[in-house]
Amino acid sequence: MADFAPPDDNNRACEPEGTTSGKVADKRYHSPKPMEPNRRPRKADGPRRSNVFDKRSNVRGPARHGKHARQAYAALDLGTNNCRLLIARPSGQDFTVIDAFSRVVRLGEGLALSGRLSDEAMDRALGALHVCAEKLRRRNVFLARSVATEACRRATNGAAFIDRVREETGIVLDIISAQEEARLAVLGCHVLLEQGEGPALIFDIGGGSTELILVGPGDGAIPRILDWQSVPWGVVSLTDTVIGKAPPAQDSAGRLALYAEMRRTVDESFAPFAERIRDASREDDIRLLGTSGTVTTLASLHLELPHYDRRAVDGLIVPAAAMRDISTRLSALSQDERGELPCIGPDRAELVVAGCAILESILDLWPADRLGVADRGIREGILRSLMAADFAGAKGPNPESRN
Repeated sequence: MADFAPPDDNNRACEPEGTTSGKVADKRYHSPKPMEPNRRPRKADGPRRSNVFDKRSNVRGPARHGKHARQAYAALDLGTNNCRLLIARPSGQDFTVIDAFSRVVRLGEGLALSGRLSDEAMDRALGALHVCAEKLRRRNVFLARSVATEACRRATNGAAFIDRVREETGIVLDIISAQEEARLAVLGCHVLLEQGEGPALIFDIGGGSTELILVGPGDGAIPRILDWQSVPWGVVSLTDTVIGKAPPAQDSAGRLALYAEMRRTVDESFAPFAERIRDASREDDIRLLGTSGTVTTLASLHLELPHYDRRAVDGLIVPAAAMRDISTRLSALSQDERGELPCIGPDRAELVVAGCAILESILDLWPADRLGVADRGIREGILRSLMAADFAGAKGPNPESRN
């Protein structure tokens, strides 16, 4: 794994005692408890398998044994905007995806103003998690890790929602720290960094937060994390905070004014990190890699794709100026006009402008000529962690399992 050195005591990722990432409930995987009458019913479980929790990584699975290449591993990421699942099998030094699921759930909708997850948002997320639970059972997953990020970190009822998910779906979500989120993002997408000797910035624009990670050469293939910052602005939280408080903009001038307010808000949050990495940003051969729906959407517009094509986007290198131009153009359009564009549509039309504002602020603090685009991140990082840990464990004595 990459080295990790949080830069200072003021970084918001330095979580208070008791919120350490990786804490796991000490109980078996079980069928959900009987639901209260007002809760959505779920499909009956199949035959119960002998599954246990691995306390070290929120891993659910049977005691380790051989034939790892035939086993299915899963990573579930419940974010502020999306619920995503990836199920894969090892394939040489990499893995082959055998099932995947993604749904926009907007779990953090209204969170920036209320401080709580709304009933409607939790119901949407639970609907997606029921689908994930069924896929995990049907694929006979050997080891899995399920994580929740900024929305559950911030919400006053986040822990209660995690308990409800466990009771209704059997999925145990680990609310990971911003530090762990950044580490997993790097682990999942660093292979797409351009070759070079200079420093690199990797960023992940989420629904409720944005992670910025400065990396340099590591001891092995994985780069070393030199500095990092997480700010509480993602496409959902920034939209709710700036646009949610403002009267509807009727013309392009009004929309551009709101966009400028988004830029100002993000720039203020990025300022401490920008100051710390100022010298590094002036070096030759700096590199930039982004993983998020924002960068993949804008890359699709750059390619003028009629519909999203992961094969065309993942690993693409785009001129940074082109991404800035697209961001500026989108910021002046109405929501309906953005919704008519290929690869945006109604689902992304409202939130994409906030992503553009965050991206432009990143391009200001890290003026690389090119931007690498990654359609991979936390889930891939989780899968690599699971497989590496499980293979390493198989070389030594098996851990004692609880039956």
